[in-house]
Amino acid sequence: MLKMHDLYKVYRTDEVETVALNGINFEVDQGEFVAVMGPSGCGKSTLLNIVGMIDGLTRGDYWFFDENVAGYSEKHLSAIRKQNIGFIFQSFNLIDELTVAENIELALLYHKMPSSQRKKQVLDVMDRMGVAHRAKHRPGQLSGGQQQRVAVARAVVGNQPLILADEPTGNLDSVHGQEVMELLRSLNDEGTTIVMVTHSPSHADYAHRTVNLFDGHIVTENLRAA
Repeated sequence: MLKMHDLYKVYRTDEVETVALNGINFEVDQGEFVAVMGPSGCGKSTLLNIVGMIDGLTRGDYWFFDENVAGYSEKHLSAIRKQNIGFIFQSFNLIDELTVAENIELALLYHKMPSSQRKKQVLDVMDRMGVAHRAKHRPGQLSGGQQQRVAVARAVVGNQPLILADEPTGNLDSVHGQEVMELLRSLNDEGTTIVMVTHSPSHADYAHRTVNLFDGHIVTENLRAA
């Protein structure tokens, strides 16, 4: 699905140059579940943002579905991103003024589809994620676990083949965190490719493979024991 070759990301100011990613070679096959781990500041979120085409790379190649997107314009990257990638964030990123159903539907407004189809997809995904009974509630009326379920629903409602999750359980207690991880495993079992940044070894165990970063380098890769 995606392949990065000799990828660098450098942040520059007038006085300082920071190498966030240093010669990364990284591949993810379609249908894989990959966890990315490492200490704070090692480049995990930077890598995820480049995979998600939110941030650009400084040098190197990034192949996405056999298309080298390195150097593409933001407009072109945005079009690819909307059709292919869903995002789940630690902070949920729900809009307080919108209901659960409206927050989820927001992800479909970029797609050219009739309103009736949007409503059906929202209803289907709310049922699937166990939040249909909260459809008319606002985020502030939900528990943290319910908010993250809504965030997962928003990420998958468009049936994107790739989900990127940045510390999706970071703001949850252990019980709700495990619920979210079970949701992600279920999505992966259904064929969705997942790349997840996490600090939790137990949550990384849900993945097929764990990639460990340190100072912008991939230092180890571990396959989950069968």
